[in-house]
Amino acid sequence: CIFIICKALGKVIIMNVIETLKNPYKILAWLSTKGFFKNMDDEKYIKMQYRGFIGKKLDLNNVKTFNEKIQWLKINDRNPLYTNMVDKYLVKQYVSDLIGDEYIIPTIGVYDSFEDINFSTLPNQFVIKTTHDSGGVVVCKNKEIFDIDKARKFINSSIRRNYYKLWREWPYKNVKPRIIVEKYIEDEQTKELRDYKLFCFNGEMKLMFIACDRQNNKSETTFDFFDENFRHIDVINGHPTSKKIIECPPKFQEMKRLAEKLSKNIPLLRVDLYQSNGKIYFGELTFFHWSGYVPFKPEKYDEIFGNWIEI
Repeated sequence: CIFIICKALGKVIIMNVIETLKNPYKILAWLSTKGFFKNMDDEKYIKMQYRGFIGKKLDLNNVKTFNEKIQWLKINDRNPLYTNMVDKYLVKQYVSDLIGDEYIIPTIGVYDSFEDINFSTLPNQFVIKTTHDSGGVVVCKNKEIFDIDKARKFINSSIRRNYYKLWREWPYKNVKPRIIVEKYIEDEQTKELRDYKLFCFNGEMKLMFIACDRQNNKSETTFDFFDENFRHIDVINGHPTSKKIIECPPKFQEMKRLAEKLSKNIPLLRVDLYQSNGKIYFGELTFFHWSGYVPFKPEKYDEIFGNWIEI
């Protein structure tokens, strides 16, 4: 068995080496995620990453696909309002002003450092987030067994991360790194909090995907794409599709209405919403899905979706 495993691993390593030799920019792109090239100007940096992750040369004067246009928007669409829209704390007031505070997940506290959090005053369940990046999230479902030291290490690592420097997503450049603690929310029927991510193009919702099993350690996260009429799209982007039957959420039309209101006059905006126990909650706003560095399979959808972005 050991021999078979080693032989299989050897094949994987060889294939990875061959793929890297075909596209040496993969090495540069990987180094960029480790903090190299911090002083490189945005355009050169983005072109380098795009060639490494997508495997194609980026011509910013002739962008056609979804991922190409995302790179163009990173450099050319720099509305100062976007800074508050990606701040995990300040965006709540922005969204509340547009669609109402009944869609906002209650904030328990806002902190400049992890050490400022008084865990004795927190409820049994809660969520910790960093305000200035993506992925800096810790979920507590039971405070009695919650590993505070582990959470501290993760959040402190997240709060030190300069998300703008990593991916050159301009809206994050001037966001103040802070920590927020939010109320924990879970749907009683699905026993999870499904992520409904609606892509809007100048205020028109045309595409969405549903993320399932994001907090299930025994299953891989799945992404299932649908059009504006909730017809399934046979495309893979970042994660496999679910083997389950994904039903249309009960308040799908209301979610569309809210997303379109939040995305008015913006070339591309992904509005992330949740539905829990019959109620819609706002999650976050994303300008650059996967930072434009994850291919679509089949590849044709990269251009199909890109046709909807007007620049």
